[in-house]
Amino acid sequence: MARANQTRANPAPGAGTIFALRAIGLVILARWLYSMSQMGYGASLSVMTSSPWACINVVFLFLLVVLPGAQPRAERPFHPLPQWLRQALRFFALLGFAFAIWSVGAFVWAAGWRRAVHAIAETNGWLVVAPGLYAAVMWICRPRALWRTNIAAKRFAIGRYAISLDAGTRTVVVWVESRKVGQYDARELSVKWPAAGVEHVVTPLGDVRAVETGLPGAAPVAVSARARAGAKRSRQRVELLWDSPAAAGHNRQTVFRVPLATDGDREAARALDATLRQVSPDIGPASLAQP
Repeated sequence: MARANQTRANPAPGAGTIFALRAIGLVILARWLYSMSQMGYGASLSVMTSSPWACINVVFLFLLVVLPGAQPRAERPFHPLPQWLRQALRFFALLGFAFAIWSVGAFVWAAGWRRAVHAIAETNGWLVVAPGLYAAVMWICRPRALWRTNIAAKRFAIGRYAISLDAGTRTVVVWVESRKVGQYDARELSVKWPAAGVEHVVTPLGDVRAVETGLPGAAPVAVSARARAGAKRSRQRVELLWDSPAAAGHNRQTVFRVPLATDGDREAARALDATLRQVSPDIGPASLAQP
């Protein structure tokens, strides 16, 4: 019996990002063409040629609609765009967002809230939608790792760094966003945790005790306000160290140093540390105790 062909197409990872960016560019371009039609294309083009801001927006719209070099790939699900294009879009979107907020704020300050609400209604909410579109482009092009953490596949994501470990060849490849940092021997890598600190903790009985926050199991029930403020000011950072005996004069280098901003980053760092210890069981206690 012949097998039926599967007609449903599975989009490649990253195709949604390209679609969203291109859709935002087409919406902004359509609004531009509509405004130019009301003002007159000839007059609009003459004004645009003498306006540096209009030229910046033209370049931004071209990059946003065309997306040169963008290609969804399974090995880079979160980075279908080249690094230069991502940074350029983020920069131009930041300029557009700042200009839109400044223009709308100046108009509201000069005309008042009533006229501002009336202008928003006349433009079908464009005065509010335009800054939101620029903010959406900045959010889509934000710094992030190539993939999510997948411990089974030995892929880890800590902040904007992505780490891939090949157990067969014992090699580790480190990426920062979509740029390759380097390829290392897994037996020469180790995770360095932040040094243990002391915090004053309020126990359920009401007394104050000092605990070491860098050691495992130090999970206080309630922390004083001063300790919470100090923890916010000094965010813990984890380091990936490369210590190669063969690299004379270049050993003991820091591959990256990244803050543990989320619980996902902390879990990925713990999994990476455990995996490196399994690959190199003869390695000494190069890293400190896990927090």
